Amino acid sequence: MPTFVVRPAISSDIPRLVQLDHGYSTDHVWQMAHQPGQAGVEVAFREVRLPRPMRVGYPRPVERLVDEWTDRSLVLIGESDERPAGYLAMAPAPSPDAQWITDLVVDPAFRRQGLAQRLLGEAIGWARARSQSRLFVEMQSKNHPAIQLVQKMGFAFSGYSDFYYPNEDIALFFSFALS
Repeated sequence: MPTFVVRPAISSDIPRLVQLDHGYSTDHVWQMAHQPGQAGVEVAFREVRLPRPMRVGYPRPVERLVDEWTDRSLVLIGESDERPAGYLAMAPAPSPDAQWITDLVVDPAFRRQGLAQRLLGEAIGWARARSQSRLFVEMQSKNHPAIQLVQKMGFAFSGYSDFYYPNEDIALFFSFALS
């Protein structure tokens, strides 16, 4: 298993981070059921196994990081042998004492080796040190690996938005109480 160095990103890192493979494969999705009724609308999600693995692209243009990284509260890079292996970007949330994880990417060659968990752990520590009360993270309902990761780390499902991404995918929202 490789040894990862996690550090704040600098401007020369950004072009290398954009080159990482931001897509993922999944064999499960969270399927939404929407049922209107007399007393309101009932929405439920259930985990569904796909008949075969599906390759999913990143829901936003990855190049936006080049223009937006200086607007982020924090951008962490995970490296192995001075090679970028992944990154996490975080921005202020609408609530004044919360942060929003906008990107969590690990290159396929380094997945399932603890880097995403380490990046999230560093982000949690950074937010706690700044007296933040909550972290939010969003992901596509198809991103089963990320859903499993955040649930394992104690994030709780906190909502969804249909047609959220430019490709009209559903976004799932999870939150983590820092206190």
